[in-house]
Formats: sequence, C-alpha cells, structure tokens
Amino acid sequence: MRKLVFILAVAVISLQSCNAGQAKNKGNENNAKETPAETVSQSSATEGGTVKLNKAKFLAEVWDYENSPKEWKYKGTKPALIDFYADWCGPCKIAAPILEELSGEYAGKITIYKIDTQVEQELAAVFGIQGIPAFLYIPIDGKPSMTSGIARSKEDTKKMFKENIDNMLLSAN
Repeated sequence: MRKLVFILAVAVISLQSCNAGQAKNKGNENNAKETPAETVSQSSATEGGTVKLNKAKFLAEVWDYENSPKEWKYKGTKPALIDFYADWCGPCKIAAPILEELSGEYAGKITIYKIDTQVEQELAAVFGIQGIPAFLYIPIDGKPSMTSGIARSKEDTKKMFKENIDNMLLSAN
C-alpha cells in the first residue's frame, strides 16, 4: 500500500468519537432496518444530497492516488467534504442526517461525500483513519484538512460543520 507523502492536519473537534476497535460490534447492528449513515441521496449536486464513494468513484472524482501517490491533485470542480463512517458507529449515525441536511443547504457550492470505512478499507487506510467519524475538508486549491468527532449536541455538531465548511472550504474560494 502506498502511503501519502504529505501530512494531513488533524484536529480533534470533540471528545465524542468511535473507537476503531468497536468494529467487532458491527455484526450486532446488521438488521434489515436502514440506518441514517446508510441513507444517501441520489440527487444531483445542484439539489444537494450526500454522495457515497467507492474506490473507483474516489479515484475518478476526488484523487487518483494510484497514479499520483506523492502529490495531492484534487479532481473536483468545487470544494468537498468527505465523511468517513461506519454503520455501527453511534456518532456517525448522529452526523449522517446533519450532513444530508447541509448537503441541501450548500447545494451547488460544495459536494458532501461519504465513505463507509468497513467496506472501503483501502480508502480509510490511505488517509490513516483510525477513529470515526472523521471528516476530510477539501478546498479547490491547497491541501485537505482532517477533523474527527462530533460536538456534544446535534445543534452544536451542525454549527461545527457549518463553521468548518465556511472557514475551510468557502472562505478560501
């Protein structure tokens, strides 16, 4: 596995975060009911809606780390936020509907992606994801910034996301 040469800035936003070791518990929560983290809108980027990424789509739309492993080359046309999550993660389930709502509020301005770290383990490894939820903020120009965790309440979590989007993604453009 190729490793990133550049260093992603890591900022812990909250003490509330899932431990990567909790993956063992995922089997207990696999039932037919769809969780908020699984709910992904298929709307167009102008209408909003989060976009679920797999490796092929990531390589095509975000960064082709296989052909450019030593240099970050963002392929998007607008800033993006990537939510690294897992279905068994409680804080991830809290963040998912908030991000879905924000994808509508910021429609046409940013793209909000989701990566299931249990399914896309290689993508999680590329970014060194060890705890979730983790969020990668990708400006059009410059290097991305990583944060992790959510705030103590849903309201504070939404406020945190809005401040990060405005400061890390939209003020730079």
